[in-house]
Amino acid sequence: MSDREIRKTLGGVTAAKGFTAASTAAGIKYQGREDMAFIFSEEPCECAGTFTRNKVKAACVKWDMDLVASGKKLHGVVINSGIANACTGEKGYDACRKTAEAVARVKGVGADSVAVASTGVIGMHLPVEKLEKGVEDMAALLSHDIEAGTKASKAIMTTDTVNKEMAVSFMIDGKEVTLGGMSKGSGMIHPDMCTMLSFITTDIDIERGLLQKAVSEVIDDTFNMITVDGDTSTNDTFMILANSLAGNKKIESEDEDYELFKKALFTVCRYLARTMASDGEGATKLFEARVLNASSKEDARKLGRAVVGSNLSKAAIFGCDANFGRFLCAMGYSGADFKEEDVELFFESREGRLKVFDHGVPLDFDEDEAVKIMKAPEVSVVIDMNEGEYSADAWGCDLTYDYVKINADYRS
Repeated sequence: MSDREIRKTLGGVTAAKGFTAASTAAGIKYQGREDMAFIFSEEPCECAGTFTRNKVKAACVKWDMDLVASGKKLHGVVINSGIANACTGEKGYDACRKTAEAVARVKGVGADSVAVASTGVIGMHLPVEKLEKGVEDMAALLSHDIEAGTKASKAIMTTDTVNKEMAVSFMIDGKEVTLGGMSKGSGMIHPDMCTMLSFITTDIDIERGLLQKAVSEVIDDTFNMITVDGDTSTNDTFMILANSLAGNKKIESEDEDYELFKKALFTVCRYLARTMASDGEGATKLFEARVLNASSKEDARKLGRAVVGSNLSKAAIFGCDANFGRFLCAMGYSGADFKEEDVELFFESREGRLKVFDHGVPLDFDEDEAVKIMKAPEVSVVIDMNEGEYSADAWGCDLTYDYVKINADYRS
C-alpha cells in the first residue's frame, strides 16, 4: 500500500483494531431473525456524531446527543430493530438507560459510555426485559471476526433488502489505520438526515474536536445528499468511535493526515449513502443527480437534492421516460439561483450518455436510445449549470408501486 492510498478491505465495524461485534434474535418485533446488534471496544473511544433535525426525536437520539455533547469517551453501542422507541416519553428514555446499564453490568464499564439506537415502528414501547437479555447474550458472543460485523449489519435492517457495510485501510506515519462502518435505511429517507442508522469504527488516534469536524463536513456531501421519500425520520443517527489503537501520531491539526482521514471517511460514507439510496423501499434502480459548474456549493446541493427528491422525477426514472421538463421544474423550485438559458442536461448510465436540453433549448433526441439508457440499474441526470466551479452529487431511487404497498402494510 502506498503512503497515501486508500484501499478497500474486508468487513465493516469489526475491521478496525480492537472492535468487536455481536448480534442476537431478541424477539423485539421480528420472529425468526436477529434484531439486536452490539459494537464494543475494550479501549475507550473518542466519539462524534450527528442526528436528525426532526423536532420529534426518539429517546435513543436524545440519549446519544447527550453523550456526544458531554465529550465522554464511549465503549460501544447497542442497536435494536423493529421498534423505534420514538414518541414514548420518559418510559422510552428509561429503556435507553436500562439498556446501557445492562452493558455496564456485563462489561464492567460505565453506563454513560454506552450509546443506544433503535429503528422501526414509532409509538411502541420497547420490551426492556428482552433488551437486557439480548445484551447479556451478545456480551458472550462478541467477536473480532469479520462475519460478526456482517451479522450485526444484518440485524439492524428493517425494510432493507440488503445489508450495508464497508471498510478501508490507509497509512499514517508508517501505521496502518482502518475505518469500517455499517448502516441501515430504506424508507423515511431525506436530507438532515434520513431514516438511517450508521456506525463507523476506526482505530485512528485523533483529537475529538477534529473528529467531529470531519464528520460534520463529510455528512453534508454524503448522507445529507440522499432521499427516498421526503420524510425526515425521528431516529436518524450517525456516530463514529475512534479507539486510537492504530498507534499513529495523534492528529491534532488540519494537516495532510487529517485530510487523508477525512477522505477515507468520505469514501465509506459515500458508499453507504449510495447503497441506502439504491435500496429505497420498492426501488428498482439508483437515481443520481450530478450537478456541475454551479455558482456555489450550496446551490449545487440544493439543485441535486430537489431533482432526486421530486416524485415526478422519480416516477419518470421508474417509467424510463426522458421527460426532462420534470427535472428542470424541480431545479426551478429548489431555491438555487440560476438561469435556465445556461443549463445543459444529459441522461447517463452504463448504456451511454444522451444530451436532451442545451442552453434553454430542447433537443431532438432518440427516444429509444433514452429508454435504453434509463433501463440501467443506475441512472444519472447530469446537469451542467455553466455558471461556476462547484459541484454536488445527490442520490435517490425510482418511485414504484411497491413503495405504497410496503408502507401501507408497515405495522402489520
